[in-house]
Amino acid sequence: MIQYLVILLDDTSVSFCHYSNGHKERRLMPANTLKAGILYGMKENLNIQFVYPNYDLPEEYDKIIESVDHSKIKPESHQDSADVVVIDGMEEAVRTDVRSGTAYVLRTDKTGLFGGHDIIVKLLQHADRLNITLTDVETFTNDDFDKYKAMLKQLAADVEKMYAKGHSPQLNILTDRMMLDKMNNCGAGDTTITLAPDGNFYVCPAFYQQPGGYAVGNLKDELEIKNSQLYRLDHAPLCRICDAYQCRRCVWLNRKTTLEVNTPSHEQCVVAHLERNASRELLIAIRKHGTFLPDRKEIDKIDYLDPFDVKKEW
Repeated sequence: MIQYLVILLDDTSVSFCHYSNGHKERRLMPANTLKAGILYGMKENLNIQFVYPNYDLPEEYDKIIESVDHSKIKPESHQDSADVVVIDGMEEAVRTDVRSGTAYVLRTDKTGLFGGHDIIVKLLQHADRLNITLTDVETFTNDDFDKYKAMLKQLAADVEKMYAKGHSPQLNILTDRMMLDKMNNCGAGDTTITLAPDGNFYVCPAFYQQPGGYAVGNLKDELEIKNSQLYRLDHAPLCRICDAYQCRRCVWLNRKTTLEVNTPSHEQCVVAHLERNASRELLIAIRKHGTFLPDRKEIDKIDYLDPFDVKKEW
């Protein structure tokens, strides 16, 4: 059931996930389309999220946007009044003025991540929440998996120290799994839908901002998601039995790497399970300092990193 409506205000609206925005020329969503999108969201009782470009919108648009309850996703260069700020790369992260009460998304490739430990720790010391999104996870090799595991261990030690001192930052790749007891994935095509500047609906922004995407309806004819059941967890054979609950389970990456929207790649699975295991160790470590999440049981120890490797045991 759709619960969220993402509205891309411009062709160059900032990417907040794995994909890169392939559109370079500005094209602002027509005001009438914006109004119609808001009306659709209100009629369907959806939570509306506006995704901004890196320039100031006309005053008329600000008034239209403020006519409805919503959240704002903005690039770091225009983070005033943002609910979620997107930081694009480690160089931008260095100069980011982190503000309390705001969530941050750090988009980085593996090279930036593996060399950005100190930058991430600095962000965590001030941010209430930080999501790290890998822009090239599909290229991970066995050597990269080893580096990622080491990076998670190093970050976990830093997060443990912060928790011990009374500061409890949220870091998606480490702390989310500790607090979840069921899958909490992106939900594209299932709980979330995107409205683009062309007036069409898309499963998620990537299906509009990257080549090879496709529309799933428009404001006139409304939604028409073919095989919509495939976007649900209960139709994802691997994911529905998995307990790496924090996994993004990115529909766009699934389609890009396996040609199936409900089947993740080996790389996605291994990265998610490395995070899961690091969360397990972090939870154990934090509990040594006192009572923490007493209603949560310990995360089970497992001996695999890709559920496909144990498919014969299902």
